[in-house]
Amino acid sequence: MLDKRIEFLIEEEAKRQNEGIELIASENYPSKSVREAQGSILTAKYAEGYPGKRYYGGCEIVDAIENLAIERAKKLFNVQFANVQPHSGSQANFAAYRALMGDKHGKILALTLNDGGHLTHGSPVSFSSHLYDVVFYPLDENAHLNPAIIRRALEEEKPDVFLAGYSAYPYAIDFALLRALIDEYNLKNHQHCLFMVDMAHIAGIVAAGLCSNPCQYADIVTSTTHKTLRGPRGGLILWNNPDFTKAVNSAVFPYSQGGPLEHVIAAKAIAFAEALHPSFHQYIEQVLKNTKACSDELIKLGAVTSGTENHLFLLNVLETYGLNGKEAQNLLESNGITANKNAIHNDQLPPNKSSGLRIGFAAVTSRGADENDARKIAQLAHKILKTRTVDYREEARDLTRKWDDVLELEYPLIEA
Repeated sequence: MLDKRIEFLIEEEAKRQNEGIELIASENYPSKSVREAQGSILTAKYAEGYPGKRYYGGCEIVDAIENLAIERAKKLFNVQFANVQPHSGSQANFAAYRALMGDKHGKILALTLNDGGHLTHGSPVSFSSHLYDVVFYPLDENAHLNPAIIRRALEEEKPDVFLAGYSAYPYAIDFALLRALIDEYNLKNHQHCLFMVDMAHIAGIVAAGLCSNPCQYADIVTSTTHKTLRGPRGGLILWNNPDFTKAVNSAVFPYSQGGPLEHVIAAKAIAFAEALHPSFHQYIEQVLKNTKACSDELIKLGAVTSGTENHLFLLNVLETYGLNGKEAQNLLESNGITANKNAIHNDQLPPNKSSGLRIGFAAVTSRGADENDARKIAQLAHKILKTRTVDYREEARDLTRKWDDVLELEYPLIEA
């Protein structure tokens, strides 16, 4: 690389990632093949439009790449239609709202943000709350989704769209039950509330067949392609009803985006092929085992956690250690462990502090971490947060030395 300052900083970041324990639930390590595609000459090609209907010439090859990504996404999630062009999960949500509600300033019923919602699910600082009337349903006293609460919220709010899928919900989601609640509400009230799922966090678990597939129940499903899916940073929209096809595609292009990132779409295609391989199922199984092992070990040590049924859990650092989430995050990072502050159910602290940490195991599992490692991570994090010292960086390094190098990771794939 000719730019030595940037080259140096990239090398420093690679070193940080290799030497650190990455517990941010929304991060993961893509394969070398995914990164090669993302850094390929495809980045030079403009391809506004869709395969076979571009606004530029010279798109025959990128058409083939995008079609391949679409077909692999459809096979992976067992759906009829896929749009692989969204640049991010946020832009996928932006387009999905447009496809579902058109020009209308519609009403969206989403999970309370402090209970695990996402910025694009109605945060005051997000476009979602400015363009739509977003109202909220809470979790119950045990911090679980509750059918009675959702049923009551549907009756009271009369939304145009019911939104499920969350950024910090550690339990399994019964999408069939949510569909039934919406259908019951629509039939009883002669309404037409649509069902949208943002599965960004659990997409890899869905792909591995280890949780309910929202594509069987929702009108539109959005996702990112990183996180548990372990691909490049990007977005994805899936649906089964052909009546939504024109609305979705036009909401992505030309309504909200211009030229698609064909280099990223090529990387998405590779990630989908990797997720179609049986080894991906084994990987996600290990993610779930590691997450539970860490949570269980912390509970044994006296910590207050949410428990877990997926790839993440919430650690109540305020109640356990007398630290707010920001303090706990900074303390762990000083010792080579990266996690993120996160609100917990009924949190009384502001989001920039919070009472909890969100902890996930998708990334370290990609590097080879097992359940024994997960328990050691729990013990190390507990010591750090309890003693409030910065003496444990070498202990963290002892764990990461035996894991795979983040720059050399490759995953088997099926060229479907």
